Amino acid sequence: MNNTHKANKQTISSAYTNSIEVIFRDVDSFGHVNNAVYFTYLETIRVKYFQELKTRSGIDAMDMIVAQATCNYKSPAYIAEQLDISIGITRFGKKSFDCMYTVNTDKGRKIASAKTIQVAYDYNTNTSVVVPEQFKQAVIEYQGGLCFPEM
Repeated sequence: MNNTHKANKQTISSAYTNSIEVIFRDVDSFGHVNNAVYFTYLETIRVKYFQELKTRSGIDAMDMIVAQATCNYKSPAYIAEQLDISIGITRFGKKSFDCMYTVNTDKGRKIASAKTIQVAYDYNTNTSVVVPEQFKQAVIEYQGGLCFPEM
């Protein structure tokens, strides 16, 4: 029996989008956003997305850890640019799920695409746990299905 649920590219372009302005501390000596800063942007949007999801769904606690994070850079971002960052959950496994991200300027220029794999986690026992069905249902209802952000 396959417990993995994957997104269909024809579902939704993104589940949640928010903006971040590039500030001085984000840029490196070359004048563009440093590659490591993108992971902070992803974390910021991921936290905001889960706060929104929890507010709407009534889910109080679903602890997780990030097991893997990758980012594909397409073009540099510069100070004072407004970045629109979209996130959507694209896959549920038994104990993990995937988030896909797109990073574009507010003018539509593609900056990066990324993926993180989260593992449901019990911090009291320091072990991975099964992703709760209530969480899966809340995500599917909020997103209208599993979404696949356009890269």
